[in-house]
Amino acid sequence: MNKLKVLVVDDEPDFCELVVKRLIAGKMNAEGTQDGAKALEILKHKDFDVVLLDVKMPGLGGIEILRRIKAHTPGIEVIMLTGDQSVEAGIKGMQLGAFDYVIKPVPMNELLDKIRQAYEKRLGQ
Repeated sequence: MNKLKVLVVDDEPDFCELVVKRLIAGKMNAEGTQDGAKALEILKHKDFDVVLLDVKMPGLGGIEILRRIKAHTPGIEVIMLTGDQSVEAGIKGMQLGAFDYVIKPVPMNELLDKIRQAYEKRLGQ
């Protein structure tokens, strides 16, 4: 059985690194980047099942990254991450095809559950 593959895109290096390490410890393949344009480049060359995507990114923002992901690889499930307590960005992301959104800080077990749910949805396609 193939391991679930997750790309973490978050401009906070410590958060990104922590999530990648936890995903790897949870028997997933995981990679991280703090740059939205680099994330899109990575997605051109590697297959992922789920993308964890921060809404507020410098330069190319999370909503625009989501638009581009869904335009080129619509089968990838995207979970939006937001530090903003308002749900507007998350709702906007879901309107554009995101699987779900979570508000940071998010308990790791909750995040892992969301990733598994997104993966199950992807497998059901």
